Amino acid sequence: MAENLTKQTFVEKVFDFENNPEWKYEGELPCVIDFWAPWCGPCRAVGPVIDELSKEYAGKVNFYKINTDEEQEVAGAFGIRSIPSLLFVPKTGQPKMAVGALPKTAMKEAIDKELLATVN
Repeated sequence: MAENLTKQTFVEKVFDFENNPEWKYEGELPCVIDFWAPWCGPCRAVGPVIDELSKEYAGKVNFYKINTDEEQEVAGAFGIRSIPSLLFVPKTGQPKMAVGALPKTAMKEAIDKELLATVN
């Protein structure tokens, strides 16, 4: 299951955007962050797919969820203007954002290409 993050846990596990002007990923594994809200229909469709993928990629990729209603500061730090938005965060390098409800096949492709292709 994807882990829900608050601003505090986001700063600890992903990126301390308050103290670092430059991107520096804090995690041990690459991750996918789902920016969502409970009232968003497409977000509710993506949620179960994220949970399925979290099981499939257990031990390889971490999956997090950010409720944009509750964590507006985190969403604002990433310029989230529409949801769902998925942030694919590799161990090294810059994260990549995908906006909209991606199908499972597209998510798996992005994870394999953007996150796991760089892991040796």
